[in-house]
Amino acid sequence: MDQLDTNLLRVLHTLLTERSVTRTAMKLGQSQPAISNMLKRLREITGDAILVRGKNGMTATERGEELLLLARQGLNVLESIASPAPAFMPASTQRIFHLGAPDYLSALLIPLIIEKLREQAPNAGLTVHALNAGFDYAAGLESGELDCVIGNWPDLPPHLHLAQLFEDEVVCMVNRKHPVVSKGLSIKYYLEMAHLAPTPYMMGHRSIIDTALAEQGLKRKIQMTIPYFGMVPYVLSRTDLIFTTSRSFAVQCARDWPIEVLPMPITVPKMKFFMLWHERAHAAAEVQWLRRIVAEASAKVMV
Repeated sequence: MDQLDTNLLRVLHTLLTERSVTRTAMKLGQSQPAISNMLKRLREITGDAILVRGKNGMTATERGEELLLLARQGLNVLESIASPAPAFMPASTQRIFHLGAPDYLSALLIPLIIEKLREQAPNAGLTVHALNAGFDYAAGLESGELDCVIGNWPDLPPHLHLAQLFEDEVVCMVNRKHPVVSKGLSIKYYLEMAHLAPTPYMMGHRSIIDTALAEQGLKRKIQMTIPYFGMVPYVLSRTDLIFTTSRSFAVQCARDWPIEVLPMPITVPKMKFFMLWHERAHAAAEVQWLRRIVAEASAKVMV
């Protein structure tokens, strides 16, 4: 099998098409003795005469007829491999894209992404995979289970491609009737209050808020943790808990719930939201398009 190269495959196809060593030599721009030698090699490789003399010149053996079809298929495959990938057409694609994202983006970014997908690729599908402590998103990107991942991480894997999407200010959310709304939220109140916090979605990683507090020698009192950000307004509307999060999420909740958004009493860095993807999908036109959609949608989050 190693003896059969592209040149021999092309000679085999032309011989079986032309049924003539002379015409094959002319068509391929080679000498007749060279084509004769290659026919001899092909006979040795295949164990078949391939072409035999007939009444009106050369005729293909039964195996030769089979080889003509195989040679044509082989050349088509080689041509496909050597040709550039067809242009990606969002309007006609039926591809199902896979996006990893934490729960807190469900009310902010994900609807904007889906809106753009529906506008530009109405036949495409999107599966959003919720990130949690048991989900190895880096392995998902490497295997192709995920096309890209969105989130904010204290530590970013160095082997993945990265694009920053947007930054957001850190604020606090409380029940509108909480006494701290009228008193003002001091550092003392903040550290003494009972905090609601999300369940970590990355195993072994402290949240960026707790990391920022620890760098200043401070620690808040987390009394309740919940797995879904969608539960936050329900809990705050019925309790005296405080929740620290991004301004965009807090403002979204305050529109529909009896919730007050308060400035963070401690200086902490802004939340930085990133998109990550693996080298395996870096040059794929359809995934490049998805990343553009995510970036365009992200630009609208802070508007």
